[in-house]
Order: sequence, then C-alpha cells, then structure tokens
Amino acid sequence: MHCNSATVVAGWENISGRASVRKNIVMGQRDLVQAVRSEAGMIVMAVAVGLVAGLGAVAFRKLIALFHNGFFFGRFSAEYNALEHTAASPWGAWIIAVPIIGALIVTFLIKHFAPEAKGHGVPEVIDAVHFKRGVIRAPVALIKAVASSISIGSGGAVGREGPIIQIGATFGSVLGQWARIPEWQRLVLIACGGGGGIAATFNTPVGGVLFAVEILLVEISARTMIPVMISTGTASLVGRMFFGNHSSFILPPLTLDRPALGWGGTTLALIALGLLTGVAAMIFTRSIYAFEDLFARMPGNDYLRHVTGMALVGVTMFLLLHYTGHYYVEGVGYATIQDIMNGSGMVVGLLFLLAFLKLLVTSLTLGSGASGGVFSPALFMGATLGAGFAAGVQALFPGIDINPANAAVVGMACMVGASTGAAVTAVVMIFEMTRDYHVIIPLIISVSVAYSVRRLLLTDTIYTLKLTRRGQRVSTAIQSQLYLSRRALEFIQAPFICMDAEAHLADTMHHRHGGGRVPRVVLVRDGQASGVVPARVLRSAWKKSDPSTPLSALADPHVVVVASTIRLFDLVALLRSRTCRNAVMARDGTMQGADSVAGVVTWEDLVEYANVTDSYDQDDGAGGEPGRKAPANESAGS
Repeated sequence: MHCNSATVVAGWENISGRASVRKNIVMGQRDLVQAVRSEAGMIVMAVAVGLVAGLGAVAFRKLIALFHNGFFFGRFSAEYNALEHTAASPWGAWIIAVPIIGALIVTFLIKHFAPEAKGHGVPEVIDAVHFKRGVIRAPVALIKAVASSISIGSGGAVGREGPIIQIGATFGSVLGQWARIPEWQRLVLIACGGGGGIAATFNTPVGGVLFAVEILLVEISARTMIPVMISTGTASLVGRMFFGNHSSFILPPLTLDRPALGWGGTTLALIALGLLTGVAAMIFTRSIYAFEDLFARMPGNDYLRHVTGMALVGVTMFLLLHYTGHYYVEGVGYATIQDIMNGSGMVVGLLFLLAFLKLLVTSLTLGSGASGGVFSPALFMGATLGAGFAAGVQALFPGIDINPANAAVVGMACMVGASTGAAVTAVVMIFEMTRDYHVIIPLIISVSVAYSVRRLLLTDTIYTLKLTRRGQRVSTAIQSQLYLSRRALEFIQAPFICMDAEAHLADTMHHRHGGGRVPRVVLVRDGQASGVVPARVLRSAWKKSDPSTPLSALADPHVVVVASTIRLFDLVALLRSRTCRNAVMARDGTMQGADSVAGVVTWEDLVEYANVTDSYDQDDGAGGEPGRKAPANESAGS
C-alpha cells in the first residue's frame, strides 16, 4: 500500500498523541495512588499517636501513684485517687524532706538526660513546632514522664496535663521523623499527640481538638483537622477504657439557669468574676517566671536551687496539715476542687488563702527547676477564687443567685482560658465535663472578660512568655493569606522605567517620582528584557557612582518574564524555582519591546508586602513615602 509522507506524519502524530494521553493517565493514576497512600498513612499514624497519648496518660497516672505512695507512705502501690485528700504521712514533720529528695532526683534526670523536660512542657512543644521544624528528641518523653511523676508524687504543686501533652507530642514527632514524612505532616502529628493527651486526661475529645487548634496547629484545614480528630477520638476511647466515661471531677447539678442569662446581679457577678480571674491569670503567669529569675540569681548550682524551692514547698505542706488537717496544695490539688464541688462549706478566708498558697508553691516548684504542668494549678486557683468570690457575694448581696460550686466551675474555665490563651478550649472543656447546656452562656461571658483582662495587662500567655523571654516571637493568630490569590500587579504597584541596554546612569537622573520615589529600571535589548536595576541599587548609584557608569553594570541579569495576570502565590513559586529575584510583567506574557511591559516586581517587594494587611498603603521599599500609591509608570524607550 502506498503512503505519502503527509499520511505517515499524520499517523505518527496520532499515535504519539494517544501515547501521550496514556502516559498522562498512568501518571494521574500514580499520583492518585500516592495521595491515597499518604492519606491512609496519616490516618494510621494519627490512630497510633492517639493510642500512645491515651496509654501514656494511663501509664503516667500510675507512675504518679507509685511515687506518691512510695514518698508519702513507704509502700509500693499504684492505687491513688486524686479526688481524695492524701492522709497524713507517718513521717510526721519529716514530710518536709520528701519534696527535697524528689528535687535531687528530678534535677539529676533533667541535667543529664533531657533539659527540655524542665518546666511545664507545652512551651517546648510550641518551640519545636515553630522553630525546630517539629523535631523533638525521643528521650524527652521518657524523662518528662519520670521527672514529672517524681515532682508530683513527692508533693510538687504542678499538674499532670502538661507532661501528658509533651509525651504525646514527642511520640508524634518521633513517629514523623521515623516515617520521613513532610514537615507539615510531622507538625500535625505533634498536634495529634497534644490534643490526644488533653482528651484522654479530661475525657473531653472536642476540647482536645480545640486545644490543638488554639495552641499547636499552624494550619487549619481538612488535611490537618481530620488526623487531629482521629487522634483525640482514639485517645478518648483509651481513656474511657481505664478511667470510665466521666470527667476528672464529680460535678453536682449546676443551677446556672435563667437567672444567669438576664442582665441582673448574677450577670454582673459573673463579669466581676471574669475581671478577678483575669488579673489572677496575669499574676500567675508573671509569678512563675519571676521565681525563675529569682532562683537563677541565687548562688549555687541547680541542685541547691531546686532543693531550696522544694524545701519551702514541704514546709507549706506541713503547716497546712498541722493547722487545717490536709496538705491541700501538694500535687495536682484535685481533692480540694472536689471538696468545693461537694459543697464542703470552706470559709471565704480559707479559700482565698489556698488560692494564694497554690500560686506561691507552684511558682516555687516550677521556678526552682521542677517538671510538671500548669493546667492543674490553674484549675485549683480558678476553683478556689470562684468559690471564695461567690461566698463573699452571697454574704454581702443575698439576692444574687450564685453559689460556690457554680462559681468554681466558671472560675476554673476563666483561669485556664486566660492564662493559657486557649479560651474556646476552656469553655468547651467545662461544657463537656458538666454536660449542662446552661453553663455555656455564663462561661462565655466570664471567660471572655478574663481573657481580655489578662491580654490587656499582659500580651503573652503562660506558654508563650517563656519563648518571648528567649527572643522567640510566636504568632498569636492563624491568618488566611488572601493576598496570595490576588494578581501580583494589582498587589504591588511600584514605579519603573524601560531603557535601552546601552544606557548610562546619567540617563536616569531625571526619572525621580514625586515624594522622592526611585524607580526600578528594566533594560531592553532587541525587544527583550536583559536585566533589572532595583530601586535600592539605583538610589545608591546616584550617590556614589560615576554618571557614565553603564546601567548594565548595575543590573541583575536574571529576569523572568511573566503575564501581568499572574497571581502572587504563583509568582513566588516561580521566582523560587528559577532562583530569580526579578519579574518583568508583560501584558500577554511575552516581551515585545518596552511598550509591552506592564510592571516590575522584585523579591524585595514580596518580602516588603508579604505580611501587611493593606498593601496599597505601604511604601514600595525603595525609599518613598509610606502611604502613597505608586504613580503611573513611565516608559523611556530605546
């Protein structure tokens, strides 16, 4: 059969076209399989992190029980009910030595194995997320668990939630490093561990998710939220298997009903309680780091500092037992909170005294070098302040309907929300713990007031202040960068001129815009862009260089020509992939002489404008006046 050359070419093009289609289909299938594997892998890892966070919470509680029984009673037992007061130790006054012994062991562990385990844990997790690409060393989880359980078990006035968060987050980080997954997935696994720890401890799965969102996550999207929800759900199921389907406290039926919804005395009392706890949260935050500074200035070594702090804690415990019958402030302090919930009728003076003493001993414990969390102390102080406030209000204004148990619940949420910055988490966690819808509006009112007061007095939270003191600033919000989807030319309007590639510096002298703005120069050779002279380079050359200097000697020859409709997000990606710092925008994406140039964007422009809200009100980064828009661009042809 005879075939002419045109037929052969057409047939070949048809065959190659079909081959190209098949190749694209195969590549698409591979991408789909890879995406499915990635999603499935994240789900499996999220479940694993949730399991470890839940089991870690169980194991950590058992460790606390073992050390507590050993230190206080000299017996080996893992039975310990934190909702019941610790009986008087047979050691008598020698109980003062128990926190001292614990301090020596904790200092040794932290000093020799994991310095990150010192303190209340969550700041180190935030540090890993924001400044260490989600990398946490594996030994941190083990040392944190042992050191914190010794601190709490020997009487240190710290909480168990912070260590559980750090344990779960560490496992998430280590798992992510082992699996060699991208950084964003590793950060998600850290949030999975932190949220799972909260969920398992308090039986608050939604609260665990929100804690991860407010404190740990740096991106809010389906791809980050789904693993966190899976992890917190898994951790909650594990917690319920061992702790039962109830909250950390046995809460009585609340009476925060319709009277609290009106604008009468009860609502004013809730606002006043928010003001009180907001101030207390600021003092709590400041106090911990003030004591850190105090002990840092103290002569001696880490052992002596921690022993001194814990000796004072031991004295406080012994005096409370002697004069009130209970140690009260030792450990997590949940027994005192449960007393308030049960309506024990503690007098106003004792409640406020316990709030002050808990603040003092927690600051001594953490400030001198212990390992433990701040969640439980915040709950303790919130409950005692709330109950004391309500008892005082009832005595002064009998017509106001607010009782100590209700106020204690609200006070706990206020202290946690204001001090940690997780205000929404605090509201939802208390709602999950009480399962009473009537508590929502009073919580929203009081927690919002407390958070606002603390933020007015102190910008940092109890977590971020530690990082700020190191010079590490953490963003307080996750913002949607809408400007990235806008056209770059619309977003950045800066003056420019086009000149022949053979032009000299003297040819630019009269191209100075109003307000002293300096343009960037596009050099054109044979109708194509051959280089860009940035505004800062041109300004410097006007001051220091000879007017006869060729502009080509000042220009950056690495230029990419793009369409004037390109989005900012795509432009950033293109410049990074081409390792280029200058983009010339042509109306149709092709350079056809000076008249086709619509704008010029440099890497300095992107840096200058990347983090501002209203870009059009900013300077062009070339020495102009802030607040002035760029004037109409001019073109000086060859």
